[in-house]
Parts: sequence; C-alpha cells; structure tokens
Amino acid sequence: MEEHKHNDEVVSDRQIRRRTILSFIGFFVFIGVGFLAFRWLYHTPDAAGVHAPLRKGYEVNEKIFGSTFNKNKLVKTYPLSAAVKNVRVNGDVGMGNDFDVSTWRMHLVRKPGDTLLISLADIKALPKTEVIFDFKCIEGWSQVTHWGGVRFSDFLAKNGITDLAAFKYVGLQTPDKQYYVGIDMSSMMQPQTLLCYEMNGKPLPYDQGAPLRLIIPVKYGIKHLKRIGYLFFSNQKPPDYWAERGYDYYSGH
Repeated sequence: MEEHKHNDEVVSDRQIRRRTILSFIGFFVFIGVGFLAFRWLYHTPDAAGVHAPLRKGYEVNEKIFGSTFNKNKLVKTYPLSAAVKNVRVNGDVGMGNDFDVSTWRMHLVRKPGDTLLISLADIKALPKTEVIFDFKCIEGWSQVTHWGGVRFSDFLAKNGITDLAAFKYVGLQTPDKQYYVGIDMSSMMQPQTLLCYEMNGKPLPYDQGAPLRLIIPVKYGIKHLKRIGYLFFSNQKPPDYWAERGYDYYSGH
C-alpha cells in the first residue's frame, strides 16, 4: 500500500512539471507570435493615416453599420431641463479669429461651375427644428445639448435640389478649408441632422461655429463641422480631416 501511494505521488509530480513546462512554452510562443504580429503591423504601409490592416477593419465596420443604418430611426431626445447651460467647446481647426461673421455666405456647390451663395436669412426662412440629444465625443465625454436650425432634408427640398440626395456623400468645409468632413448621404438625410444656427435658444456663439454649423446626432463630434463654408456632393468619399489622421471615416454610434 505504501509503495503504491508513493508511485501515485511520483506520477502526480511528473504531471505537474510537464504541465508547467508546457505552460511556459505556450506563454513564450504566444509572446513571440504577438511580437511578430506587431512588427508586421508596424511595418505595413499607411492607408489614409493608419496602417492598412486597421483601415481595412474600419472599412468592414463601415459596411456593416452602413448596411444596417435606418435614416428614419431617431436618436433618443431629452427634455429641455436636461440640456447643459455651459456647452463644452472642443476643437478650433478652421475657426480663425479674423473671421467676419457678417460677411458669411455658404457656398452650395451643386456641380462644378454651378455654386449658390446661401445667406443666414435664407436658412432662417425655412422651417425651424430643435433637437436635444446626448452629444458624444470620441474623447469619451458626452453632454445633453440643445440646438436649433433647419433639417438638412428640408434645406434640399425647399431649394428644389432634392435630386442631389441621389449622391452617396456630402462634403463640408470651413470657409478657410482648414477643417473638412465627408458624410454618407443616409446620415445627412436623417431627420435630426440640422444646419444649425442656435444653441440653447440663442444665436450660435463664435467658438461654436457661428453663424452656421452642422449638428448630426447619429455621428460622433468630429463630424459636426463648425462654421460651414462650403457644401458639395459626390459619389466618392470626400476628404475628411480626422480620417486622414487615422480615425474611422464613418464615425457613427
């Protein structure tokens, strides 16, 4: 009996040592594969500001989310009492201090060589819409904010240019063209997307994009371009400031 017990203990010790050795081998193999994968990824060529495999992943995500997006589905809204009074200012690219709001006109490029100049009075003549929603930033913060303006879909309809909605994308740029975004047409036609001229019931502050900015609740803040200077349409993806710097082009949530 004692001899049998001793043999069981010897076999058990061998099993423990074997499993320990295999565990260490597996751990170092895992580390080695991870290191090689990182080196491979690090040395792959860039694609629009990010390594090509990561950009490919972005594009796959965009196809999935884009194919399931329903432009008629509204984002959650809140009562006026929930809106913050001090709205966070984030990002100042394209917001030069020497800009004269009184001279502003939006350049609506219907096609090359065919541009309309739209004044703020033209915008305000259209039906006003308000939205109170949770504004989300890619930096991780969010605020319930209150905005007023004109639905983008109404803007096209009232100007008799609904045929432009057949394009796949809309491009927007600040007057100095230093900041620019490209957005899929489905998201632009979502009924809460606004050409916005009010914040908390008052004219837009200078640092929030006066006189006119984009509010698009289905997108993260990097797509909410301040101070719209140019608006155009395309079937190819327009340039996008943050996508060129490695961020997701779609940027929906």
